[in-house]
Amino acid sequence: MTAAPPLPDAGPAPPSAAALFWRRFRRHRPALFGAAAILLLVAVALAAPLIAPQGFDAQDLSQMRRPPSAEHWFGTDRYGRDLFARVVSGSRIALFVAAVVVAIELALGVTLGLLAGWFGGWTDRAISALVDLVWAFPPLVLALGIVAALGPGLTNAVLAIAVTSWAPFARITRAKVLSLRGRDYVETGIAIGEGHGAILLRYLLPGVLGANLVMSTLTVPAAILKTSALSFLGLGAQPPSPDWGAILNEGREAMRDAWWIAAFPGLALILTEMAFNFLGDGLRDALDPREGG
Repeated sequence: MTAAPPLPDAGPAPPSAAALFWRRFRRHRPALFGAAAILLLVAVALAAPLIAPQGFDAQDLSQMRRPPSAEHWFGTDRYGRDLFARVVSGSRIALFVAAVVVAIELALGVTLGLLAGWFGGWTDRAISALVDLVWAFPPLVLALGIVAALGPGLTNAVLAIAVTSWAPFARITRAKVLSLRGRDYVETGIAIGEGHGAILLRYLLPGVLGANLVMSTLTVPAAILKTSALSFLGLGAQPPSPDWGAILNEGREAMRDAWWIAAFPGLALILTEMAFNFLGDGLRDALDPREGG
């Protein structure tokens, strides 16, 4: 009786989706820089009371408009407040803006996009008309009108920006749903009698999360910039809030003799914008199946 021939070697197992994602992402050096910068921003925001224990609104009129020094790393403003403490505390506002705006945009955009793509018909037409209506106005101009109606304040500014910036999420989600609704697993769910809610949540929602994650990282810097713009115009965070846009507005009149008041919050805003944009570009490339593994 002859022995059975040995089975052919199947070779190494193919890399998992997570391994392929990390392989693509780590090749994107700007994205790694962006991720590291965002982690640093989060750490600074969480440790702000320890990093700047003097507080962002502590005044010392004997130290008005002092340039950067060993005692005041970023200098002081016209009220003698430590600018380093104010910029560090402003990172908390930036993260608050990012979290609230993205949460509202995802809730509105993904929900409406799922409904439009799945049900079609008059539901799709009505939601598409609403998206076109929102997109008919520049988001910042529309946000200005909403804040003017509601009144100045950081909360109103953030809500106004969020409700005027969800349209891209709805468009992306609708397009993804239209491409997924003919897949075998969706057809199987319909065949076994799954309800609309189960199909939307179990089969379609996971398929649209990747694209919306990328969109989130790309809309965060725009949200922070718009909020800072509203604060710069006096419609966002109100004094003595350490919002970076509000600090820029305070330093606008002192550019000649106290350049540091506007320079350091402006630099923090630029670096934060770059970090989120770099991260978004890296996530988009890593999640794109057309990229090489």
